[in-house]
Amino acid sequence: MKLTFRTRIASMADLESLLNIYNQGIEDRIATLEEDPKDIEYMTKWFNNHNGRYAVTVIENDNEVVGWASLNPYSNRCAYDGVADLSIYIKRDFRGKGAGSLLLKKVEQLALKNNFYKIVLFTFPFNKLGQGLYRKSGYREVGVLKKQGKLDGQFVDVMIMEKVFD
Repeated sequence: MKLTFRTRIASMADLESLLNIYNQGIEDRIATLEEDPKDIEYMTKWFNNHNGRYAVTVIENDNEVVGWASLNPYSNRCAYDGVADLSIYIKRDFRGKGAGSLLLKKVEQLALKNNFYKIVLFTFPFNKLGQGLYRKSGYREVGVLKKQGKLDGQFVDVMIMEKVFD
């Protein structure tokens, strides 16, 4: 399969693809503490809160959305206005094939354009594929929050990573 990736800002027409990819992340238990699949109503509400400097970016291969990323408010306090929280999800068949790197690079460009000086993210310590992507892109581990949440009734640790732009 020849990969021809391209990134762009997401539109309402992408909601079903965003939802399907997000639900894969929930099912695979590698990217979120969410346990239950989401529906289109949930995704529509979420999407409507992601515009302007928090717009969602998608990555396509042959006009098929294979991943998405969003910058999210880190805090509602004005002191953190330049800090964004990152969400990134890649379709199962495209993980480890370069889509994440290209998508992350595009999101970082948008972050800088929108006056963010830092991106933070939260990942599971066992998500080695994700951590490889982040480390390769210049993110560093800040620390691990012990028993930060529960997943399937079990406590789960969460690693914090960050990238500060010069």
